[in-house]
Amino acid sequence: MAKHDPDLSLLFHALADPTRRSILTRLAETPARVTDLAGPTGLRLPTVMRHLSVLEEAGLITTSKDGRIRTCAIVPEALDPVRTWLDEQRAIWEARLDRLDAFVMQVMKESEE
Repeated sequence: MAKHDPDLSLLFHALADPTRRSILTRLAETPARVTDLAGPTGLRLPTVMRHLSVLEEAGLITTSKDGRIRTCAIVPEALDPVRTWLDEQRAIWEARLDRLDAFVMQVMKESEE
């Protein structure tokens, strides 16, 4: 059985939800207050806070509190394990497709003879 990285699982879980992805897209522009993040979602604040908790647990965002204002910021380097895993998967599948292409070309060449 393949080894599973729990951090990678947390990242994919966090990225699986479209609301969380839209929050990350917004935070990629600039840090934002929780209330500013909640507005466009149409969700109640406790629901947005749960989404932010998932993102923070995965290490994708950090939050800071100044008085009553909580601000969130993206942690772009937290996506590095996802990028690395996807690059590895791409390399595996490209190698498989290259072998398949070589096999098909060999079969076609042999059938012409």
